[in-house]
Amino acid sequence: MTSTNASAQQIAEDYTRAWMSGDVDQALGFLAEDVVCDAPAGRIEGLAAYRGFLEGFLPKLTGSSITKVLGDDTSAAVVYTTDTTFARDFRAMDYLTVGDGRITRVVTVFDRLPAAQARPRAEG
Repeated sequence: MTSTNASAQQIAEDYTRAWMSGDVDQALGFLAEDVVCDAPAGRIEGLAAYRGFLEGFLPKLTGSSITKVLGDDTSAAVVYTTDTTFARDFRAMDYLTVGDGRITRVVTVFDRLPAAQARPRAEG
């Protein structure tokens, strides 16, 4: 999946395209076994926990697009938009740290307000 000489920018883009296409196994192939993800909902530690997160989120994904990928050899930022079953035009950014050709840390930043506002509509 990855090579130790690939830039973090390319790894980040390939990883994001994999999960956006719904391919959990391909996406996980870019992550280190001990990956740590800090997101608005909390911390996810380890590949098995991250699998659970992706498998829970991806069925809700109805569309996605990458706005921009910026990076260098060790880190990258991916700005993207997703449409989900609960919110449309949901904008987010992942800051990824790469070591030995694998993503070791993911920091996800997004505004939780659109999802919170959509929840009463979805339940009603």
